Amino acid sequence: MPDRTSTISVVMIVKNEEQKLQHCLDSVTGWVDEIVILDSGSSDATLSIAKKYTSKIYQNTDWKGFGHQRRLAQSYATCDWILVLDADEQVTETLRSEILKVVKTSHLNVCYKVNRLSKAFGKYIKFSGWSPDWIVRLYPRELTQYNDALVHEKVIVPKDITINKIKNGYLLHDTYENVHHYIEKTTGYIKAWSDQREGRKYPSLATALFHAWGCFVRMYIFKLGFLDGKHGFILAWLGMHSTFVKYIDLWLRNYRGNDE
Repeated sequence: MPDRTSTISVVMIVKNEEQKLQHCLDSVTGWVDEIVILDSGSSDATLSIAKKYTSKIYQNTDWKGFGHQRRLAQSYATCDWILVLDADEQVTETLRSEILKVVKTSHLNVCYKVNRLSKAFGKYIKFSGWSPDWIVRLYPRELTQYNDALVHEKVIVPKDITINKIKNGYLLHDTYENVHHYIEKTTGYIKAWSDQREGRKYPSLATALFHAWGCFVRMYIFKLGFLDGKHGFILAWLGMHSTFVKYIDLWLRNYRGNDE
C-alpha cells in the first residue's frame, strides 16, 4: 500500500455499467486508498456491484455534461492523487506497479499520462489513430481537475506544470462490444458535441462531407488503419459516418428555412 503521503483516490462516473464495472474495480482493489463513484441514474445492478467495493457512492442525475460530472466526482475525493477511470477500463499489473512507484517518488506538482490500449468489436486496435493513446489520468488532487466540457472533457494542466508519461503498462479499454453498442455510445457524444456548438458554429453540407471523408482518409491511410485489417476499415467507415452525422445535426439545428 502507498504510504500516508502518497495516497490514491480512484474517481469514476458511471451509469448502467453492470457488465464491466466489476472487472474495472477488481483491477484497483487492494492497492488504492479510496474509490469514489458518482452515478448518474443507473437502472441496472451498477450500484449493488459498486457497494461491494466502496462506501463512497454518490448520485447526481442533473446531468450537465461529462466534464461537470467528473469535477463533482472529484469533489468527494480526499487522497493526494487522483486516478480517473471509466467502468470499461482496467489497470494492468505493470501499470499498477508503475503508478505506485510514481506516487511514492513524485512531488505533487506533476501530471501523468498513461497509455490506453482500446479494444473494438473484440480486437485490440494498434493503429487507426487509436494507439498509442496518451491521456492524463493521474494527477495531484489539489493541483487541478477536469474542465467543464459537455463531451471530450480534459484535465486542465496549468502552464507551469510538468506532464510526464508512465511508459510501462497499459490502461486496457474495452470500448465497443458490437455495432449496436457503437451507435448507442456515439449518439450521445454527437448530441453533446452539437449542444456545445449550437449557435456558435455554422457548418454547411460541404463542410460535413469534407470532414467525413477527411476522417476516413486520416484513420485508414495516414494513421495506418489498414494494418488493423477489416477492423481498421470498419472503424474508419464508422468514424466517417459519425463525423458526417454530427456536422449535419449541427447544420440542421441552425437551419432556418433558407436554402444553403
